[in-house]
Amino acid sequence: MLRQYELLEKVRGYDPDADEAMINRAYVFSMKAHGSQTRASGDPYFSHPIEVAGILTDLHLDDETIVTAILHDTIEDTVATHEEIERLFGPNIARLVDGVTKLSKIEAQSESQRAAENLRKFLLAMSGDIRVLLVKLADRLHNMRTLHFISNPDKRKRIARETMDIYAPLAERIGMYEFMTEMQTLSFRELEPDAYASISRRLEQLHKGEGDLIERIARGIKAHLEANGVEAEVQGREKHPYSIWRKMAERHVSFEQLSDVMAFRAIVSSNEECYRTLGLVHRRWPMVPGRFKDFISTPKRNGYQSLHTTVIHDEQMRIEIQIRDREMHARAEHGLAAHWAYKEGKAAASTQHPWISDLIEILEHAQSAEELLEHTRMAMYQDRIFAFTPKGELIQLPKGATPVDFAYAVHTDLGDQTVGAKINGRVMPLRTPLENGDQVEILVSKAQHPQPGWLSFVVTGKARAKIRRFVKSKEREETVSLGRKIFDEIVQRLPNALGWEAMAEALKRLNIHDDDALMEAIALKRISDVSVMEALIPGSTSTAGVKPPPQRTAISIKGLTPGVAFQLAPCCHPIPGDRIVGLRREGAEIEVHMIGCERLADGIDADWVDLAWGDESDGGAARLCVVIRNEPGSLAVVAGVLGSHGANIVSMEQISRDGSFHTFHLDIEVHDVQHLMRIIAALRATDVVASAERL
Repeated sequence: MLRQYELLEKVRGYDPDADEAMINRAYVFSMKAHGSQTRASGDPYFSHPIEVAGILTDLHLDDETIVTAILHDTIEDTVATHEEIERLFGPNIARLVDGVTKLSKIEAQSESQRAAENLRKFLLAMSGDIRVLLVKLADRLHNMRTLHFISNPDKRKRIARETMDIYAPLAERIGMYEFMTEMQTLSFRELEPDAYASISRRLEQLHKGEGDLIERIARGIKAHLEANGVEAEVQGREKHPYSIWRKMAERHVSFEQLSDVMAFRAIVSSNEECYRTLGLVHRRWPMVPGRFKDFISTPKRNGYQSLHTTVIHDEQMRIEIQIRDREMHARAEHGLAAHWAYKEGKAAASTQHPWISDLIEILEHAQSAEELLEHTRMAMYQDRIFAFTPKGELIQLPKGATPVDFAYAVHTDLGDQTVGAKINGRVMPLRTPLENGDQVEILVSKAQHPQPGWLSFVVTGKARAKIRRFVKSKEREETVSLGRKIFDEIVQRLPNALGWEAMAEALKRLNIHDDDALMEAIALKRISDVSVMEALIPGSTSTAGVKPPPQRTAISIKGLTPGVAFQLAPCCHPIPGDRIVGLRREGAEIEVHMIGCERLADGIDADWVDLAWGDESDGGAARLCVVIRNEPGSLAVVAGVLGSHGANIVSMEQISRDGSFHTFHLDIEVHDVQHLMRIIAALRATDVVASAERL
């Protein structure tokens, strides 16, 4: 354990102006607060926060961060309070300690409200000050280094899984690759002990067999660069066991087949030297096609910059080489922590980091605990691709992202108004996954709004949150509108006209707080028509032996969107012009059927509602059964008839093949029943169609 003077010496080594008195006070306060508490190793508990502070001094962090590390467990594990820390160390440190305490309570596998709420509080704290995250990552790293002292294997596995699922991705997202690598290695050793032991054993055998191979290759690269006038520091290492295991799993190869288990890093003096070094490396050793990445011109979302290439070294051996300048190397090693080094102090604002900004935007729009956890994990774990706007602006997205994700990443309004997309100059479907380097142009319309179907293919948390928010808003708006139409019909059945105060009195009797809430309850059948009538005019339905008056007028569904306030039944595919009836069940959308649909017999548990399309209702999809001759060009004739009559084929399924005839089911978009009848007549008039019927 670091002693008090040793910790102070480490801080003074990089920050002569640090507040030594505050660090001393924190050291003593934490030691007294933790008192006789011990860790699983038997060491005094106090040793843990001091070691965490020591880890952060290696990153040259400011004195407030060091004090926060020393105090980070006091609120959670001792009788110390937030108010006491604020009084002794100031509001800044009290806020930082509180933020770290919130993150300590997150459970990686839990989907509970508590886990989401802790994550929400932590993200808000982190958005204001990234040092909260730096302290917590150092805390988790030290816990992983001492994990083997915990005797309960289930607890060890839970902590390791939590580290692998939340903390290692967090470290990677802010560019702290050393933290990420050590956390992954320690977690891997606990979660997959056999695989870890096997890979470690093989690496040891490889090292024994090859001797100082890594050093010899590093010297060779350095000599080649110096011979051509480039001064470079060249480092070599074997890849970590977890990295090797993941590559074996991804490529489905054995350890022996994995050719690039060694990686080398060339650190040069400037950006220009990076590209010159790359040219010298490729001139000396042939590169492996498809394995070159330029993260200097297109940095990773966490700010990481480097050139990556894999070359075939002597004796057909593949090696990976990373090329970067010294500033890039500092950022790659310590990520966002580099911005909080004492020289820059508080000049670096964490909210400038785009990944954190995205998480905060998701936080603002998530509708539930499950959504928040889903979206934040999505933002943390997925690999990234790069796509460009028509003006050349670089947009980073997760793998599998679509033009809709791209549009929302550029601006929320652009996403909301998306109607189409051009990828590399070609109009493509909105569900098309984007590739690295694609140029994307979004086609928009002010009349457009987010579509519920987009949720089936968007992958970014921001897009999903925005679409879900709109869909929920639209659902409520249309449900209230439908409820109002039903309410107006209910009022027509009352024996007397309503007075102006009747509505207010009815809301009191029903214990419903406002007009819209009542309409929503009516549409979703959370309240019966009889209850509404009684609330409006008490006694209007209570006459013994007399049924409440039946529905008098059909309720129009014009202006409502199918699939939101009501749903067109898939069994009979009703379209404008059909006589329709609705099945109204508690808590569900009204299900619209044709009046002659056989499935209506299943609706004995539902209220039947007489419905009408309304004037100039939008079209719908009707299903046809078409039997055509088995001749070349028959389908083209059918498609031609549909096209000439302005009908669009939504789907087509071959049902049977019977020698000379084939039977198809076609779903086609039509305006109304008359439009459908004209199409059926035209199909029957062709030579290739044996029969055409509506299903």
